[in-house]
Amino acid sequence: MNRRPRVLVTRALPEAGMKKLFEHCEVTVFSAERQPTQEELHRLLPEHDALICTLADRIDRDLLASARPQVISNYAVGFDNIDIAAATELNIPVTNTPGVLTNATAEIAWALLMAVSRRIVEADRFVREGRWQGWEPQMLLGTELAGKTIGIVGCGRIGLAVAKRARAFELNVCYHNRRQLDQAIEREHGLTYVELERLLATSDFVSLHMPYTPESHHMFGRAEFRKMKRTAYLINTARGSVVQESELVEALQHGEIAGAGLDVFEQEPIVHPDLLALPNVVLAPHLGSATLETRTKMAEIAVENALLVLRGEHPLSLVNHQVWTKR
Repeated sequence: MNRRPRVLVTRALPEAGMKKLFEHCEVTVFSAERQPTQEELHRLLPEHDALICTLADRIDRDLLASARPQVISNYAVGFDNIDIAAATELNIPVTNTPGVLTNATAEIAWALLMAVSRRIVEADRFVREGRWQGWEPQMLLGTELAGKTIGIVGCGRIGLAVAKRARAFELNVCYHNRRQLDQAIEREHGLTYVELERLLATSDFVSLHMPYTPESHHMFGRAEFRKMKRTAYLINTARGSVVQESELVEALQHGEIAGAGLDVFEQEPIVHPDLLALPNVVLAPHLGSATLETRTKMAEIAVENALLVLRGEHPLSLVNHQVWTKR
């Protein structure tokens, strides 16, 4: 009798999403408490046929070459934690979980935008610390949304979902992409395409949704913040490294922009210490996809991707398509 495939899962995922994996495979779940170290991955992965990993796991060339798994299933949309070129050279399929994080990530962007512009975190702390002595005309004044402009940088699925919600708040919506969208999509979502410099100069809220690439690394730094309105807010739910964090801190400290809502950071889970001290920043620990519905669906897709490849079938979402042409 053929043995069941062995699958290494680096972090405990929602049980409902893992059910099918346990039915068909021998499963090793590393931990619910922490990520494996590189040494632990090097020790464990060669004993398994497949890996289901997260963005926090660094899957580099050395690991891929020594372990040679049949598939790497990334529990994320992004895959900058994996050396895709090396995986392709070694004919190892890499999969991801696109299309299911859209609403959850758009919602966290709006949660951050609302929280920082209406000073919700400051207000919560104000009440809990017993400083509230009664209603005052100028207490914790925030920024109203209606009639303002939101600029979306990176208008893919998530950016469009953010734009869709902006209309309910009566915001004007402009966007910048590497390529302009079809006019029909622009009309449907009430979008105006502008160059990045104009977006920065005219937007009251700048929301980042671009993928992380070498071109987008530190795309937002001192020069970009100085082009923004002093009353504008930056919202980042994309990747931490699209923003030069130290220069964002300076812009916030010097009043070059009004505030920021951040779900991602350059050196996760390390956060720049000066960000922690700023009252005009709302910080979240990478919660973009953190709903029960989304995280369960992500697990189901990650599991299905791994099972399909182990059966010799094309996965639902393959990152390095070149590997399949070699089969």
